[in-house]
Amino acid sequence: MRVDDAGDEPAAFTIPEPADRPYGHPLALHVDASDRWRGILRVSERVPVDAPGDLILLYPKWLPGFHAPVAPIELLAGLHFEADGRALEWRRHPVMVHAFAVSVPDGVAAVTAEFQFLSPTDPAQGRVISSPEMLLLPWNATVLYPAGHAAGQIMLDASLTLPEGWSAACAIASAHRKGERVVFERSALDTLVDSPVLAGRHMMTFPLEKHVSLHVAADEPRQTAFANDQLALHRAVVAETVELFGSRSFDRFEMLLALSDTLTAAGVEHHRSFEAVTVPGYVTDWDKHVTRRDTIPHEFVHSWNGKHRRGADSCAPSFDRPIRNDLLWVYEGQTQYWTNVLCARSGLWTEEETLGALALTAARYEARPGSRWRPLLDTTRDPIIAARSPLPWPSWQRSEDYYAEGALLWLEVDTRLRELSGDTRSLDDFARSFFGGAEGDWSTRPYDLEEVADRLDAIAPFHWRAFLLEAVHDTREGTLLGGLSRGGYRLDYAGTLNAYQRCLEGETGIADLTHTIGLSVGGDGRVTDVLWGGAAFDAGVTIGTVIVAVDRLPFSVERLRAALTDRADKRVEMVVRRGATVRTIALRTPGHLRYPRLVRVLDQPDRLSAILRPRRVTQV
Repeated sequence: MRVDDAGDEPAAFTIPEPADRPYGHPLALHVDASDRWRGILRVSERVPVDAPGDLILLYPKWLPGFHAPVAPIELLAGLHFEADGRALEWRRHPVMVHAFAVSVPDGVAAVTAEFQFLSPTDPAQGRVISSPEMLLLPWNATVLYPAGHAAGQIMLDASLTLPEGWSAACAIASAHRKGERVVFERSALDTLVDSPVLAGRHMMTFPLEKHVSLHVAADEPRQTAFANDQLALHRAVVAETVELFGSRSFDRFEMLLALSDTLTAAGVEHHRSFEAVTVPGYVTDWDKHVTRRDTIPHEFVHSWNGKHRRGADSCAPSFDRPIRNDLLWVYEGQTQYWTNVLCARSGLWTEEETLGALALTAARYEARPGSRWRPLLDTTRDPIIAARSPLPWPSWQRSEDYYAEGALLWLEVDTRLRELSGDTRSLDDFARSFFGGAEGDWSTRPYDLEEVADRLDAIAPFHWRAFLLEAVHDTREGTLLGGLSRGGYRLDYAGTLNAYQRCLEGETGIADLTHTIGLSVGGDGRVTDVLWGGAAFDAGVTIGTVIVAVDRLPFSVERLRAALTDRADKRVEMVVRRGATVRTIALRTPGHLRYPRLVRVLDQPDRLSAILRPRRVTQV
């Protein structure tokens, strides 16, 4: 590694702008993933060159689907370059740390790069993508690419060596396999980075329709054994989604699902696949994981919303170019809306469970005060600001609220379209006209706010641009509840958990008492959330506080619930501990438990039930 004449800093270099011109020759990339015990990925890459001088290579920084510059550059190690058997000097850019300059001498036709990607072995180190039984390989972690070219203009021949006996699935077809080495068809860099590989010792593949397959890897073979009725529900997700958008935005789609409590839980969208990690018992303990079932429809919808159609300011020519997220309330917000709808239409959730999920979302944002100072649009900056790190006061700070609160916005749009058109048109019509297209077309078509408003106006005339701008730009008390009332329901509270919240509590082990005393708490007494300005907040309770006792008796969730039920004095006494400090507090209560639910308003049309009704019942 070379330093400048001062001897103390790497010599700076200029990173060229990405031009829409082909890189002269294909790169050859090989990843050796055979080290299943340590999860170390060993990379060898051949980069053809045409002239001597500095070869500027970049590590992907701004990653699709993450909406932020979260490339794990810190996990790249052992970097070495050579040509014709000679080691080459390299230096890192002092500011753009994902950029490297390699000194190429005369007469060199290609440079070979070798390095390791040190896959995290514990969640504290980053996203865990490998275990002794499976791997979710994101190609972006294992590739360097030449600067100065759009990602679609750099071609690669990629190959992967797996542990013995493992299978693999990827949206890029394999050209051939010899032993444990899988060679993939030549692809452009942007396609490669958008096409992760799921590999494992125990894998099953289930065709869901002619163009869509579900690939499942698990720690044990029995965990992949889908029952026929479970597969029928996943086939219904595909059928209902294709019916919604009217065409397929892909030539083939590979659902990559890992069932593991070792890999980090995740869901990341791609154009012709998604990568998702969920609980090992997703199949075998089906009834216990109702709230986990929304991952597959959410990531599948993204093939249309987020990949085929994407906000223009989120489209960048290369992975070193920043993106803006102004339209994430469409990209993610409307996707979240369709997620809930498709869970109901497909039967993954009952209508009661879906209404319960909607009630929980509406109540959460109606209670959270952060919308008083921070508009919904500003939360689209959070992938960059917070990078999904834990927050001390999420109800006040806000986080990526463009997801769930964005879904409330699109419920309002859907019910308003129905009302304006006499219930003859809906957001389904928008989905088909805006996100649909030619069958099998998996190009990316950018859009802006004007096109969104114009397409809505073509369905039912209204001042849509002003309406949408007000919804995302303005601060407000509470949240957007017009979709509920126009849908024929109102938000209310009862003394028992709704169907969805009951499933969620069983799944997480966390009792949500936000609307009773302003906190959520686990079975061990540890507080997991505190509502800014609520009763617990006023008593000085924070996330991480431990409730030791309730009314002078040892803490349990049921004891706390009992103390909050029919409480005439409307105060409950607790002993709490934070760090080494123990104190007694008194919390004000409403005198009874309060859990959100939706109540039917009989003098309004039941548009919510119409929205959730299946559109297609024939299984593909």
